[in-house]
Amino acid sequence: MEYILALDQGTSSSRAILFDKLFNIVGIEQEEFTSTYPQPGWVEQNPYEILQTQINVAKRLIKKSGISPEQIKGIGITNQRETTIIWDKKTGSPIYNAIVWQDKRTAQFCQSLKKDYNETIQYKTGLPIDPYFSATKIHWILNNVPDALAKAKRGELLFGTIDTWLIWNLTAGKVHVTDYTNASRTMLFNIRDLQWDHELLSLLEIPKNILPQVVESSGTVGYSDKKFFGAEIPIAGIAGDQQSALFGQACFEPGMAKNTYGTGCFILMNTGETIYKSNNGLITTIAYGLDGKIKYALEGSVFIAGAAIKWLRDGLGIIKSAPETEAMAMSVESSQGVYFVPAFSGLGAPYWDMYARGAIVGLTQGINRNHIVRATLESLAFQTRDVFEAMEQDSGLKLKTLFVDGGASANNFLLQFQADILGVDVYRPTNVETTALGAAFLAALATGFINFEQIKDLKTIERIFKPQISEGQKKYLYEGWKKAIKMVRLH
Repeated sequence: MEYILALDQGTSSSRAILFDKLFNIVGIEQEEFTSTYPQPGWVEQNPYEILQTQINVAKRLIKKSGISPEQIKGIGITNQRETTIIWDKKTGSPIYNAIVWQDKRTAQFCQSLKKDYNETIQYKTGLPIDPYFSATKIHWILNNVPDALAKAKRGELLFGTIDTWLIWNLTAGKVHVTDYTNASRTMLFNIRDLQWDHELLSLLEIPKNILPQVVESSGTVGYSDKKFFGAEIPIAGIAGDQQSALFGQACFEPGMAKNTYGTGCFILMNTGETIYKSNNGLITTIAYGLDGKIKYALEGSVFIAGAAIKWLRDGLGIIKSAPETEAMAMSVESSQGVYFVPAFSGLGAPYWDMYARGAIVGLTQGINRNHIVRATLESLAFQTRDVFEAMEQDSGLKLKTLFVDGGASANNFLLQFQADILGVDVYRPTNVETTALGAAFLAALATGFINFEQIKDLKTIERIFKPQISEGQKKYLYEGWKKAIKMVRLH
């Protein structure tokens, strides 16, 4: 038997998943690690802890599965995106903690850049100027760690997102690379000419020599050092987590899209080889680089999705666990005009309103907790529709079908309502571990374990949700949502 190992390095835990020839899951191991918050708005992680937990879970998985490391034909890596590490080239020691994607310390600096460079940066990188991306995090480290900028100029330091840090360590310092998807999240990579952008590097005073080489998402970049897993295994697939999920869902055609219902929602639509500039607050990003071709995507982020359900449990105490929300929502015929806008930390795409705050509107005496639970689940579907409306306006591409994954995709009520409110079929795959699956597919393609056509055949759908409500009903419900959005934006 031969296997593919996926390393899924997330924001709060490292996971390893082993897939067999038919891409069934043989085993999963997971280990959490800590984030620290040194000041309000700052989020850091220990790069060694990220690395160590990732190696631990892979070793444990190989041991528990009872396989020999030689049976693993390739490693695919998928990772939390934008998180930034800079380390010493000789010693391999990080010069500062990893600054996590959620970190807001460079907000003021971003504000100062916006005046003169907003258009330029969006045109070149597909991204708005925001502390979310790696560029201003790199600038901060180089300017706040003693001697860092001088060392960088002398070629003594290396930068990497998490994929780069893992690969550099797993290859014992031999390979310093990232892939197109991760490079496209740095705010330094020109997604049009596919190069690190000289103008942006000089604007941010970032020496080019610290940056990794950019490679395709599928292809052998190096081999894991024998000391880690007992064999030299090809590292052959790399993609940022959301792009990896898009690939794992086999969204290979323009107009195909996936939604990951996690703490927030990440919605990506494949736009093929065309770069669409968003006028509606979406991000243009690289979906994957494969066989000399680059595929692009539009991406929209909803800040609060599963987090709203968590709030019902921990904040209001009206549910004991997330799974019971399905039966509660179905126990009432409708939400009776109640809308819940979960803008706990402002609204994300397509509104980008930091000052909006959450509200439950339309309450009457006849409303009970079941209606509120139902309105909460409906809010996930309404927010997803908001993003798709923006995607269709930006690209002119009509959404054909929606593929779903993530924790809340287990909820049948939510997915039925999502199909209803979008007016398209919603597909839930048998294997909802699509992030790891995408990285495994990319590694499998590179090592000849599988070909592109086989990936499409391997995709199995557990259930299809078809729209069941009338156009009039759909319009009425969505107009109510739009009114609720207006109410929370009165500031």
